[in-house]
Amino acid sequence: MSYELYYWDGIQGRGEFVRLALEDAGADYVDVTREPGRGTGEMLKMMESGAEAHIPFAPPFLRDGDQIVSHVANILSYLGPRLGLAAKDEALRWFANGLQLTITDFIAEVHDTHHPIATSKYYEDQKAEAKDRAFEFVANRMPKFLGYFERVLDQNPEGGGHAVGNAATYVDLSLFQVIEGLRYAFPKAMRHYEPQYPELLKLHTAVKVRPNVAAYLASPRRLAFNENGIFRRYPELDVEP
Repeated sequence: MSYELYYWDGIQGRGEFVRLALEDAGADYVDVTREPGRGTGEMLKMMESGAEAHIPFAPPFLRDGDQIVSHVANILSYLGPRLGLAAKDEALRWFANGLQLTITDFIAEVHDTHHPIATSKYYEDQKAEAKDRAFEFVANRMPKFLGYFERVLDQNPEGGGHAVGNAATYVDLSLFQVIEGLRYAFPKAMRHYEPQYPELLKLHTAVKVRPNVAAYLASPRRLAFNENGIFRRYPELDVEP
């Protein structure tokens, strides 16, 4: 059976971290809300079910037969061994999960640059607060997270330009997506910071040319970044570091 990925249609968002793993592995999967005759209504029906025992709180979530797995890091921890995108060593798998959870924290802070007050309010209703939050993010939080991941790559005893072990894992794919998203949302800041993170840039380049990833990026399945997702380009938030 195909994996079934449930996430909002029209945006990359958090679902893209899961898509990249599925695409890189050449996995058979269905992006449910993009399927004719299925759509967002089917996803909402599962979330709002009064009978399903294992209901997810929010997308993305994955269905594998009778198994439902929610939250990006949890999904990738589940998929990693099945897709050949996880280390065989148990200690390294736990480390990878910790890295993915740190990426989750980072993405939450990216989101909060344009929605610092409430997700229920439009960006236009919190622009002043968003500018203050974005300044703090660009000046302090962005280099803190990127510097950490740079050190992880540099200090990996296995080498080879991977975050975990000596082969590609889902963490490498997720770090690629982080760089892609930051370049879209904060191009001025990234031009300033990128020379400080050569290992991250090498990883980004290596992932981008992986055959299945390259084919996916060139396909209509890869949606463009837009101002409805997590990474949003508002020039007034792309402040000088």
